[in-house]
Amino acid sequence: MPGLHSIDYWILGGYALFVILVCIKVTRRSPDSDELFLAGRTLGPAVIGLSLFASNISSTTLIGLPGAAWEYGISVANYEWMAGLILIVSAVFIVPVFIRQRLTTVPQLLEQRFDPRLRKYLSAASVFLSIVLDTAGSLYAGALVLMLFIPGLDLVTTCVGMAVFAGVYTTAGGLRAVAYTDVLQSIVLLVGSCILAYLVFSEFGFSWNNVTSQLPADKLSLIRPIDDPALPWLGTLIGLPILGFYYWTMNQYVAQRLLGARDAEAAGRGALIAATLKLLPLFLMVLPGAMAAVIFTDLERSDTVFPRLIAEFAPPGLAGLLLAGLMAAIMSSVDSALNSASTLIMADFVEPRKPGMDHKQMAKIGRYVTLTLMALAAMWAPMIDNFPGLFAYLQQAFAYVASPLVAIFLLGMFYKPLGAQAALNGLICGHVFSALMFVGAQLGWHDIHFSIVAGLLFVVTGLLAVIWQILLRGNEAFRPDADHLSVVSLVAYRDLSLTVRIGAVVVAGLTAVLVIGFW
Repeated sequence: MPGLHSIDYWILGGYALFVILVCIKVTRRSPDSDELFLAGRTLGPAVIGLSLFASNISSTTLIGLPGAAWEYGISVANYEWMAGLILIVSAVFIVPVFIRQRLTTVPQLLEQRFDPRLRKYLSAASVFLSIVLDTAGSLYAGALVLMLFIPGLDLVTTCVGMAVFAGVYTTAGGLRAVAYTDVLQSIVLLVGSCILAYLVFSEFGFSWNNVTSQLPADKLSLIRPIDDPALPWLGTLIGLPILGFYYWTMNQYVAQRLLGARDAEAAGRGALIAATLKLLPLFLMVLPGAMAAVIFTDLERSDTVFPRLIAEFAPPGLAGLLLAGLMAAIMSSVDSALNSASTLIMADFVEPRKPGMDHKQMAKIGRYVTLTLMALAAMWAPMIDNFPGLFAYLQQAFAYVASPLVAIFLLGMFYKPLGAQAALNGLICGHVFSALMFVGAQLGWHDIHFSIVAGLLFVVTGLLAVIWQILLRGNEAFRPDADHLSVVSLVAYRDLSLTVRIGAVVVAGLTAVLVIGFW
């Protein structure tokens, strides 16, 4: 693997310096807790949309999407367009509820609907996923690439170095620093990805006929047979919506940008901007990865497709820009996950126990929490090297942990009779069943694809919660005086502008065209 030219190092250094200057610019004031965690609830739609996109298109995505496409084909892009549809639903029906209820964290909604136990349950699960998957996965993927280009780096040192860089500016500036640097990073990321896609397509003479003639038809199809090892059609139908709903709606790591919006209109428009951008990864990351199957036939690991493309096609200077895009993805994911996990711990665990603390005390403790979480993620990241593949590691963990959470969240939104004890019992039973399914998969007792498992866990958890409600009906404490969330959702939907509603229809139509075109 060729090394970097001196101009590439200058570009990387310039990018790092520019991020630091932007961070200093937006964080000259000492933020209180509301500023640290929610940017003072002042974010506009453009910042929200670009920040959502940058935080999601992480180093794990830049590495995982091309790698999975190289190995299995473009069906991995189903995660991307499905995310757009989920964002549309969230923008119209769910996010306005968040804004109307003045939430600091998504788990607060479960306390309003049920009781504090459900809030803490969801919060603890979200912190775990944020650190073990989002933060550690991004650090690992970034380290993997940098080690290939910069001689002498080792996995542990590289993970720690990136964690420190992201952790320091996240700790100093909070969500405002995260969101505004994400805007910069999303631009770098889009430019770098466009250039790389252009270079790969040039190898085929910019002819789609050349691509289709050299790649098997199944590698250029989004909808795959039921026995497909990468993503069967049933998994796309019943599993991806569940995983996507957790990631884009319940995951504090993503939802925090929406919670920091200045109003429901800004949050809705920002979500639609992100939904539109989610149509791009098929063309910028997935198709180049699939084309690389023709160009590179000697790779031992799919995770090396992206760095190999940079090494083979990017001349000096351009390689530095592309690696700056990768660093942008790493930083946007790590800073987002650290800030959101810190918010969850402070708002859902510390503040309820010490309600007398002022904002500055909360902010100070929040910074220490962020640094602690940074250290934990940096220690865990090298352990991912022991797993079979980065993309599978991420998606399988989400499938087994998040699906029961989604079931209870949606039941709480739309099934008024469900009480707190039944919801908690159903959630615990759902996760016990999930653990049994996971162990069974590791021991070879079943080979059900994890995307189908997600749908199964969702249904089983929902049924268990309803059964518990029937059994506990005589002892359940109801809150008939509280507005039910489905009613709040309907009222909030009516408050949205016609622009957001029409925008949702347009983006949904574009998504349908994309899916039909690559069916």
